[in-house]
Amino acid sequence: MDNNNKKENLRLSRRDFLKLTGGTVAVGGAALSGWGLTELIVDEGPVKSWHKSVCRYCGTGCGVMLGMNKDKLVRVRGDQEAHNKGVICIKGSMLDSVMNNPNRLKTPKIKKNGKFVEASWEEAMTLMTEKFKESLSQNGPESIGFYGSGQLLIEESYTANKLFKAGLRSNNVDGNPRLCMASAAVGYTQTFGKDEPPGAYVDIDHAETFFLIGSNAYECHPPLWERIMMRKKANKNVKIIVVDPRKTKTAEHADIYLPVLPGKDMALLNSMCCVMAELNLLDEDFISKYVNFNDGKKKISLEEYKDFLKDYRPEKVADELGLTPREIREVAYQFASSKATMSLWTMGINQRVQGVYLNNTLNSLHLITGQICRPGATPLSLTGQSNACGGVRDTGSLSHLLPNGRLIAKEPHRREMEKLWNVPEGTIAPKPGFHALAMFDEMVKDKVKVALIMCTNPAQTLPNNRYYREGMEKAFLVVSEIFEDTETAKFADILLPAALYIEKEGVYGQTERRYQIIEKLREPVGEARSDFDILVDFANRMGQGKLISYKTPTECWDEYRIISKSSKYDFSGITRERLKKERGIQWPCPSVDHPGTVRRYIKGDPFVPSDKKVYFYGKPDGRATVFARPYIPGKENISKEKPLFLTTGRVISQWHSGTMTYRVPELKHSAGPGRFVFHPQDAGIYKVKKGDRIEVESSRGKMEGIVAISEHETPGVVFAAFYDKTFLINNVVSDDYDPYSKEPDYKVTAINVKKVNA
Repeated sequence: MDNNNKKENLRLSRRDFLKLTGGTVAVGGAALSGWGLTELIVDEGPVKSWHKSVCRYCGTGCGVMLGMNKDKLVRVRGDQEAHNKGVICIKGSMLDSVMNNPNRLKTPKIKKNGKFVEASWEEAMTLMTEKFKESLSQNGPESIGFYGSGQLLIEESYTANKLFKAGLRSNNVDGNPRLCMASAAVGYTQTFGKDEPPGAYVDIDHAETFFLIGSNAYECHPPLWERIMMRKKANKNVKIIVVDPRKTKTAEHADIYLPVLPGKDMALLNSMCCVMAELNLLDEDFISKYVNFNDGKKKISLEEYKDFLKDYRPEKVADELGLTPREIREVAYQFASSKATMSLWTMGINQRVQGVYLNNTLNSLHLITGQICRPGATPLSLTGQSNACGGVRDTGSLSHLLPNGRLIAKEPHRREMEKLWNVPEGTIAPKPGFHALAMFDEMVKDKVKVALIMCTNPAQTLPNNRYYREGMEKAFLVVSEIFEDTETAKFADILLPAALYIEKEGVYGQTERRYQIIEKLREPVGEARSDFDILVDFANRMGQGKLISYKTPTECWDEYRIISKSSKYDFSGITRERLKKERGIQWPCPSVDHPGTVRRYIKGDPFVPSDKKVYFYGKPDGRATVFARPYIPGKENISKEKPLFLTTGRVISQWHSGTMTYRVPELKHSAGPGRFVFHPQDAGIYKVKKGDRIEVESSRGKMEGIVAISEHETPGVVFAAFYDKTFLINNVVSDDYDPYSKEPDYKVTAINVKKVNA
């Protein structure tokens, strides 16, 4: 057999392996295969050395072991000593394929006469600096912007945030976490006074009931799903409740599955609260000590809250939800009466017009039943991106934030950061900048004229995409990228080749407040530079070398962790040395001998007074807030003209816009092209079959695509993923957004479909 045939057989084996494992690979018997088989299949050559690191993809933050042969990544394992206990998903196991892709962008490029031409770094950075200085001089700070990512390293996001807000005096700093986690951040902050979850992954090992809503953990967070299944296998009393319009792989494993109609689940959560009140399942002792109630305008009493809930009795709302009263009552009872209930949710809740209200109410379910602040009982929002928590939420790299939970709109917070950053009082503008959609809308209106985009792909991921692309066409865009052919790169005026993953060093912070380090193990390809180096160079050229005085990620980290000391995020004890030795540390962590904090707001949390059992220190009186949040029907609803709902999401072998994963042949083969997925019943009604070409129309426009059919879908709901750049589903997705978090609603768009004559 010649070498080409050997390679093809290996590739087919890897494809078959995807089907065999269902997307999860693990050490020992946790998944369907041990690493002996995995390494036989996913083998790029002999390993000379092993190094601990963190997976490049989702917010699970799996520890990995990277096998290097000189400067080449040849093997990826799950790290048995990390929190994921060796389990990683198939995407993470193939990180080597992305790192070794020969088509990486290797030199800067400048667009001249509509075409990219190679340029030196000096030429590219000089032009970039000229354009930013010109716009600042002629149009002021509101005319420039930075659009970042939950994939940038903490040191990179922190530097960009500091440079733009304290140096260039522009609060137009936002990024793709606005599109996925902003509602969770606002929800936690309103409820507890501080962002980030109170619990941790280890609570999975203690929970008796899992309440998954708006989360397809089987496909989107496979190692966590594996841990849930192991918990269920170990304890016959464990129950899994799944709420989702789609009968996903996650829903297939549920003990109770509620196929709630799209956009209606706010009414479900209130109905569950109502049942708990009716059946005396409220923990009134916990409530009396640790909870306040609020109607959104003022404090209310527990009795007033109960009166509010009466409009959501199951008999009143079940029909609108597409459920029965009995189903609602069963789920409410299971949630409240369980020994320990853990809620897990992600984009299905956050990407909603009522995303903040939904997050508030999920937190409220735990507070009113006392299912919080103990092992296994906690509300845990799962993060979509690898560093959205640590790199964006914690560093304050959104248009309304400052580091460590501070708000631009609050003068004391601005003054405090001005002192910490050693800039004159009044430097930080008092008005929040443009959030993600507003920033690109202002490009359309020709008000934001120059922007730096790093490590993200808004030309594919923004909703109502055609409209915002008009702005990208008008503005002068500098784009830092790893490939030249992404949708956003096409709109760039300057393309900067970015270092990827282990070609640079920095810290990631994941879902459970865990900080972990990625160490540099090889030099960047070609002339590529880290986003950190690009930002430091840009700062110097903009005359901000005194503000951005550090030159290395380590120096930046030391500045940032010391700044955290004056906040309730305090992770000043998480030194570089500890990160290199330990498998991640959870903040708060106020000293080098502190072990980190697994659960917040209880004894062991350094900010809880010694005489308090539970203390929600984000609130002045130490009490969390339960909000009476009404269900408000969204604008997007089905009608005679648009009788179907479109919802979007991810699939197991692809991540986000496919910039990395869709270039891996095995992962591309597993996912196939983007398509519209129908339930067989809808396929019959609309007379379409697998492979047919259809036109989908929403209030935002039209697009064509291919039909797939699956019984996993719910009648009346069409599903589409967004990883394929030849299938730009976000062209027709609604850009309505939550009024508090400004996060768009990707999950509920009313559509019509018709078959296209091919």
